[in-house]
Order: sequence, then structure tokens, then C-alpha cells
Amino acid sequence: MGIRSPFWGAALMAVLLVVYIVLIGVRAVAFIATGLGIGIAIGVALIVVAVIGALLLVLEVRFGLRITRLGARLEREGGTPDDVVEVRPSGRPTRAAADALFPEYRAAVEAAPDDWRAWFRLGVVYDAAGDRKRARAAMRTALAHAR
Repeated sequence: MGIRSPFWGAALMAVLLVVYIVLIGVRAVAFIATGLGIGIAIGVALIVVAVIGALLLVLEVRFGLRITRLGARLEREGGTPDDVVEVRPSGRPTRAAADALFPEYRAAVEAAPDDWRAWFRLGVVYDAAGDRKRARAAMRTALAHAR
């Protein structure tokens, strides 16, 4: 099971979010320009939403870049998982195949809880199994232990 970078999908979503944030900003200015109390309140609320959206976008892009760099480092070291598993036409492993690998990678993390490589591999297996929440948590742990 190799590590695939969903760069173009993430880049497209980031661009769409930037466009959305800009559109929200334009609407916010229009509401504020009305001079009415309710218009100003709505405009300020829209600005808050735009700022939160921009902050979340920056945090997600930063997380993705850090994970990509860590994955490239693991690949350079020759530590990426070499497991051959059944894949869907999209190239992603089937859930059953990923579930079958899970005990091996979980045991590796339990044997070496401070090893970022083990956490990264576990995150890849979680992601392949469709468990995004645990995949992100494992990747965060990998980032915390990487030097």
C-alpha cells in the first residue's frame, strides 16, 4: 500500500474555498455599506465567518504540507508499507484489505509508541480503511514524534 498525495484535489478545494471567502467578504462589505443596524450586524458576522474559514484553510494546508513532507521522508528512508492489497478501480485499497492489515500496524505502534514511522504507517492504514478521524489523530501523533 503506497502513500498517495491527493494534492490536486486539495488544491482545487482550497481554491474554491478562497473564492467562497472572497464572495463572503464582498457580501459583507455590501451589508455594512447599507448603514442599517441589521445590515452591519450581518456584514460583521460574514466577516467573522470569512476569517474563520481562512484560518481553517491555512491550518489544513499547513497540516497537509507537514504530512506530505513526513511521508516523503519515510519514503526516502524506504519505510513505506510494501503490503500488496486488493484495490478498487480508483486505486484505493478495499476496506477489507485495509482492515486485515490493521492489527500488524497497531502492534507496531504498541511496541514502539514513540516511533513516528509506526504512527505514520498506522495513519495510512486508518485512512485506507476510511477512518479519517483516527487517521488524522495518528498522523498528528507522528508529527509530534518526528524530529
